[in-house]
Amino acid sequence: MAKTILVVEDEKDIANIIIFNLERNGFETLEANDGPTGLKLALEGAPDLILLDVMLPGIDGFEICRKVRAQSQVPIIMLTAREEETDKILGLELGADDYVTKPFSNRELIARIKANMRRFSELPAPAEEKERASGIEIAEEGAAAYKDGKLLDLSVREFDILSYLAAEPGRVVSREELMEKVWGFEYYGDLRAVDVAIRRLREKIEDEPAQPRYIITKRGLGYYFAKS
Repeated sequence: MAKTILVVEDEKDIANIIIFNLERNGFETLEANDGPTGLKLALEGAPDLILLDVMLPGIDGFEICRKVRAQSQVPIIMLTAREEETDKILGLELGADDYVTKPFSNRELIARIKANMRRFSELPAPAEEKERASGIEIAEEGAAAYKDGKLLDLSVREFDILSYLAAEPGRVVSREELMEKVWGFEYYGDLRAVDVAIRRLREKIEDEPAQPRYIITKRGLGYYFAKS
């Protein structure tokens, strides 16, 4: 069954090119040329991935990202003409999975879409048996994690990061290794995406994210999961 991509882009010429290439690669598409329509389709159209422009009439892409992420873990790739680092980081902190800076090649965009969609395939039901790791329980078969018996609301990528680090407690894992193993070799983003994902994960699993108990930073080297 073909996957559906929602394209939220106010520049009609750019939207037409993106949609043409998506459909040529076997995707179905939904289109919105303003913020309110984009938000409505994102929440009601059940897309498998959202391509979301930042500068939109009505509601900007950042606000759409925030509202969608409050209800859904659907993959979001931000499309932006801005070069400022703060804009890219803001999108990631609001829950975007990736960003592409205009102008971009259609080949690169399709590769990023496929890489992100692989990470967000449908989760199976949580398994009964769990692997315990320093107070965090990880059910690998069910791709679910628990803290104090309570299911954690993690995205697939957040679960993959937690699972990868917890598999070898105490071993320092570089950002480059996490990018390769969790994001996948086709991911073209920069390493700041790792730091943002770690920050969001800590907010969900740590009692005090500023003083983490589970995921520890080894300055200049990477991150490790604390031994019990």
